[in-house]
Amino acid sequence: MRNVVPLHRFDVAVKAFLTSRRALGRALSLDEYVLRRLRAHMARAHRHDLDGDAFARWRASLRHCAHNTQVDWAVIAYRFCRYRRRGERRCFLPQRWTLGRHRPYPLPTPIEPDQVRRLLGFIDHRPLQGERPLMRAAHRLAIVLMYTAGLRRSEVARLRLEDANAECGVLRICSSKFHKSRWVPLSPSATRELRAYLKVRAACVPRAASSTAVLWSYRGGGYTPEGLGNSIHRVMHASAVWSSARRVPRVHDFRHAFAVEAPRRAYEEGRDVQSELPKLSMYMGHVSIASTAYYLRFMPAVVALASERFASVCGDVIEGGVA
Repeated sequence: MRNVVPLHRFDVAVKAFLTSRRALGRALSLDEYVLRRLRAHMARAHRHDLDGDAFARWRASLRHCAHNTQVDWAVIAYRFCRYRRRGERRCFLPQRWTLGRHRPYPLPTPIEPDQVRRLLGFIDHRPLQGERPLMRAAHRLAIVLMYTAGLRRSEVARLRLEDANAECGVLRICSSKFHKSRWVPLSPSATRELRAYLKVRAACVPRAASSTAVLWSYRGGGYTPEGLGNSIHRVMHASAVWSSARRVPRVHDFRHAFAVEAPRRAYEEGRDVQSELPKLSMYMGHVSIASTAYYLRFMPAVVALASERFASVCGDVIEGGVA
């Protein structure tokens, strides 16, 4: 029989920490995952509790992860240790400055409408793998929803049948990031895509299936956000649509493309862009316009339109100079 490593004190502290975080309304899925990983590492090393050496060895085991992921996970462990220190004065607490800092995230890769059309065409004509028409339809719908409605991949993966009104073309996004729920009206083309997908789903998924996920995986259930993202990214690589680009866009870049397209259309239609930003923020599920501004840092096409509008209104003043 395998010996059970005595991590009782650690487990009690983790349970108390997570309980306190839930009482504050925090999202804890990542915290739970990281602390489970930390505990498993300690159990394999036959550690009785967390100390400086165990923490350093755990961090060294994460070197295969991206730098920012390593920092995020170390900060989660730091927050747990800091909480524990309030009741256990002798417990281990790492120095915050030793955890490192985030590196700037790469700018999003622009996604043009023609590229999306070519990507959807590749999906439509891609050979079926073992009679999986539903997987191809799910990939197509996910891309359409992320590009035309600005949904996060997690929001697409967690959609339930009761959240999708295909007749009216409206989606209900429940308890997403920032604990916000919202209604998302779809464009006519996206509504047609949703209806077409649901027909394929009804023909492929048995009525007795317990899962009500909109996007159905061939494994017999819904997608996880990570699984959906990896699946879409593999399709984007295989399509060769971005073969001449510096890199293939991230899946999240579809949301960036949606955010940039909204002010671009407002400029082209002569509307007041500043008054449109609160609507865009609400549609994307942000808590404030400041969150939306993160997506608007990289938009050369919109900057060009803004310059044209400024020139048409104030160009004569600049050319005439000051009297």
